[in-house]
Amino acid sequence: MKLGKVELCHFLQIFALLFCLSGMSQSELSRSGSKPYFQGGKSRTKRSWVWNQFFVLEEYQGPEPLYVGKLHSDVDGEEGRIKYVLSGEGASSIFVIDENTGDIHATKRLDREEQAYYTLRAQALDRDTDKPVEPESEFQVKVQDINDNEPKFQDGPYTAGVPEMSPVGTSVLQVTATDADDPTYGNSARVVYSILQGQPYFSVEPKTGIIRTALANMDREARDQYVIVIHAKDMVGQMGGLSGTTSVTVTLTDVNDNPPRFPRRSDQYYVPESLPVDSMVAKIKAIDADIGPNAEMEYKILDGDGLGVFKISVDQETQEGVITIQKELDYESKTSYSLRIEAANKHIDRHYESLGPFMDTTTVKIIVEDIDEPPLFTQPVYSMPASEAAKVGTSIGVVAAHDPDSSNSPVRYSIDRNTDLERYFNIDANSGVITIAKPLDRETNAVHNITVLAMENQNPTQIGRGIVAITILDINDNAPEFAMDYETTVCENALPGQVIQKISAVDKDEPSNGHRFYFSLASESPNNHNFTLQDNKDNTASVLTRRAGYQRLEQSVFYLPIIIVDSGSPSLSSTNTLTIRVCDCDADGIAQTCNAEAYILPAGLSTGALIAILACILTLLVLVLLIVTMRRRKKEPLIFDEERDIRENIVRYDDEGGGEEDTEAFDMAALRNLNIIRDNKSRRDVTPEIQFVSRPSFKSTPDNVIFREFIWERLKEADIDAGAPPYDSLQTYAFEGNGSIADSLSSLGSVSSNSDQNYDYLSDWGPRFKRLADMYGNSEDSLYS
Repeated sequence: MKLGKVELCHFLQIFALLFCLSGMSQSELSRSGSKPYFQGGKSRTKRSWVWNQFFVLEEYQGPEPLYVGKLHSDVDGEEGRIKYVLSGEGASSIFVIDENTGDIHATKRLDREEQAYYTLRAQALDRDTDKPVEPESEFQVKVQDINDNEPKFQDGPYTAGVPEMSPVGTSVLQVTATDADDPTYGNSARVVYSILQGQPYFSVEPKTGIIRTALANMDREARDQYVIVIHAKDMVGQMGGLSGTTSVTVTLTDVNDNPPRFPRRSDQYYVPESLPVDSMVAKIKAIDADIGPNAEMEYKILDGDGLGVFKISVDQETQEGVITIQKELDYESKTSYSLRIEAANKHIDRHYESLGPFMDTTTVKIIVEDIDEPPLFTQPVYSMPASEAAKVGTSIGVVAAHDPDSSNSPVRYSIDRNTDLERYFNIDANSGVITIAKPLDRETNAVHNITVLAMENQNPTQIGRGIVAITILDINDNAPEFAMDYETTVCENALPGQVIQKISAVDKDEPSNGHRFYFSLASESPNNHNFTLQDNKDNTASVLTRRAGYQRLEQSVFYLPIIIVDSGSPSLSSTNTLTIRVCDCDADGIAQTCNAEAYILPAGLSTGALIAILACILTLLVLVLLIVTMRRRKKEPLIFDEERDIRENIVRYDDEGGGEEDTEAFDMAALRNLNIIRDNKSRRDVTPEIQFVSRPSFKSTPDNVIFREFIWERLKEADIDAGAPPYDSLQTYAFEGNGSIADSLSSLGSVSSNSDQNYDYLSDWGPRFKRLADMYGNSEDSLYS
């Protein structure tokens, strides 16, 4: 079998190790056979077995167990009475001993990286007695390392950043590879680093793993990311060593090495003249290849005829310059503006000032576009006074508007009727003169705010709006009146000169100098012997008693007319009547009762007592009504049987009813007025003893016999038939009522009638009326056909 270079190297190492162990084992065995010695009269027994540390090569995978070493005691002769016992870590499971010869073998593959040492204890026992012949001794088995672990980057893959334009040798990152092999034995754990990918931009130090830049002036704007592959190899990089790799992603971070530049030296924008203030006109942007804070810029207007009309600010997200309007544009006044604008970086790196200057300028021309504007009023708000006494058609003011465009189109005026629903005002369409269309009343509406529309003749869609505030001037057209509805009372025991009411007045008018009211009694009241009036000179007046001893029985109410005059020009007056009631008062002068009817109440009965009596009477009436109602609704059966008595009311309408004076049509006695008492078999559900009351018949004709016999037959059949419903009550209308001015209406009595009516003409109406003609014809045969 051919061996590779690595396998040959491992084989040589194992051979050299076994050779060393063999020599050491022979040395220990020869030493263990030394005899005891004596010195200076004192004797000391030399230990009978001593050995050094045993060594076992890791990862051994031979066909036979690996020989570790041999144990032997001096007391072990050739007769074989000594046996060897092994205990401790891995005894019996990993390490076994031949109890006769003391040879130790390893039965399993060992890994130094899992456990580098095993501590064992050996003992020599007498085979017959199992007693120790030597003291127990402890020894170690060391697992000898081989290079079976490659270097590993525990923290990989890596990411790092380095500023662009960094000088050569700038440290980027340090990587570290670890090797699980024994660092104290050989070179199995000695690692060196190299770079497999990333030249010529980066390099790595072989011993430390520090990555550095290897190329100057790397530009982020050209390339911003690199991927480096680092190689780590043990055995100091020699042939046969194991290796591992990792990747490092290096990102170039930005520095401010690019100044802003406008893509064009000038720009031109169009804007309508109607654009509102603070509206955006345009956006401009200087291009900066840097990113983040290094690309932040400031814009400003250096000069131009648009200073004060426009301003520029920066959009923090896009770093654009936003141009907005500061004043209203007017095409008729100025048609274009020119601005020179500068853009500069906010954060400048002094290391790269040589690449500057870090600013740039451009020229922006703004052209104002003409649009058709609505008419403009000369004033935003017009104020006009109007007297409420002004007549219809009076002019109160004029408004004016003009077309701001160069065409200067004529303007027509109108009033927005949504602001003048009552149509109080009109406006002349050509001159703008506003006149009164309806009488005005300041007390109804003191101010009218109307909107006047100005429309271009050439383009009616262009409409301007102006506000007109019309203030109505007051005149004295409302008389004063009481400020409220006064409830005035006077006590029966009032004294002369006592103030019983203080009154004031109100006026809907509002004179410029304020109100001044004068109070007096009506012309027919100055000689009033009951009350007098005192003007307090402060727009109030006091009503006083003029005598004592007011009596409700004599007069319970007084009506005092009072005249109130205002100070207007001309002055207006009104007569207001004050109602004064006479009341019974307590000792403190508080009214108790003001009704004269209270005197007619019986002595000793108060109002509360009367209310209580009425409540009791009402309660008794309610109880009586409830009892009567319940009695009427109560139903009691006539007959009770074991289960339940079921009855029905049978009403028959077989005969003619009574006349207007008949009140006995529903009387059961009419059925029994037969002068015959029949002893029929009684039913179980009918009371057996029924007394038939005899009643004289008002009309005795053969027809009555027919009905009587018919009814009795039906009653008999009902009594015999157990399944038929009982006849609890039976109504009959077989007799004409007493006092009826009409004869019987039944056709059955027509035979004996003296009526001259002839119904023979019914036969001429056709077959459908033949039956009716037979019944009502004069022929006797037709009645019974």
